[in-house]
Amino acid sequence: MSAFTGITVDREALIANYATIAEQVAPSGVIAVVKANAYGHGATDAARAFVDAGAEWLGVADIDEGIALRESGIYEGTRILAWLHAPDEDFRRAAQYDITPAVSSVSQLSAAADSEVAAVHVCVDTGLSRNGAVESEWPELFETAGRLARNGSRTRVEGLMSHLSNASRADDLDQDAALQRALDGLAANGIVPDMVHLAASAASIAVPETRRDITRVGVALYGLSPFADRTSADLGLRPAMRVTAAVLRTVPVRAGEGASYGFTWRAEQDTRLAVIGLGYADGFDRALGNHVAVRIGDRRFPVVGRVAMNAMHIDIGDADVQVGDEVVLWGDPANGDPAVEEWAAAVDTINYEVVARVGRSVERRTT
Repeated sequence: MSAFTGITVDREALIANYATIAEQVAPSGVIAVVKANAYGHGATDAARAFVDAGAEWLGVADIDEGIALRESGIYEGTRILAWLHAPDEDFRRAAQYDITPAVSSVSQLSAAADSEVAAVHVCVDTGLSRNGAVESEWPELFETAGRLARNGSRTRVEGLMSHLSNASRADDLDQDAALQRALDGLAANGIVPDMVHLAASAASIAVPETRRDITRVGVALYGLSPFADRTSADLGLRPAMRVTAAVLRTVPVRAGEGASYGFTWRAEQDTRLAVIGLGYADGFDRALGNHVAVRIGDRRFPVVGRVAMNAMHIDIGDADVQVGDEVVLWGDPANGDPAVEEWAAAVDTINYEVVARVGRSVERRTT
């Protein structure tokens, strides 16, 4: 029987990681972030695991992601926060599916109120320059929130949020101070939010001053470190994603012959190549060839030549590798698998990107 080609997600690792983070950030709570298909892990199954672990809040990028969770059965007792909206967003969808939008402007707040959304979180930009109202916009936004409350709007300002740059501890604390100014501005307009949140995975662990009432944790829940100088194991986390493929065929190659497009690799001696059916169409960077290794059995072998649209080549030499054998691209280093960070370093990026970009065409299963 051939090995499984796809992603296997360890449900127990997700649950254990949630418990580890929740204990570390207590008494602050945790919003389990499942945006971008749960960082490539599969949003529905990951969300169910986190809810079973005790998560009361899930975080998504947009209302569409929230609706998908609701339609998958994530309902009773679980709140969903969505913070990125199209210019013409119809917030009636948020009301219909009981999704809490974070609003970044007067127009979004007004539209949410017109749609009778039960609650919103006000999102302010404290320095990341991405999402949220900039400080010059705060007076009008906060005054609008106060006026809506005084006029009996059904839409309540439940929370205040921002997002850190993680540039440095000093920068993060400056942003926390800016968030406090926003909180004071809301209070001056009669609004005292129940929830204030700023920290994501990195600051939740490394800058406890920024934890506030609740933290939005993403990559750490999947067992990956948000730090370049600390591994998952250092943080007490277990990588939940394991990527495997079956050997489709083996090919003899003589010394001097090449493999894949452009012959960026040529055999230094007679050897054999194993071919697997994953490539850049599945989210594996074309430049990974000649820079990463996989595990077959108890040995590592290099990926050689350019990654093709639907295939990779692995130099297996004279090893006893057969069609159907399992190839492990990455998984939990504690089990001897290559770390996803090795794949990230090969193309000068971060572990977040490597796991999140694995395409939906790649089969996923949760065990």
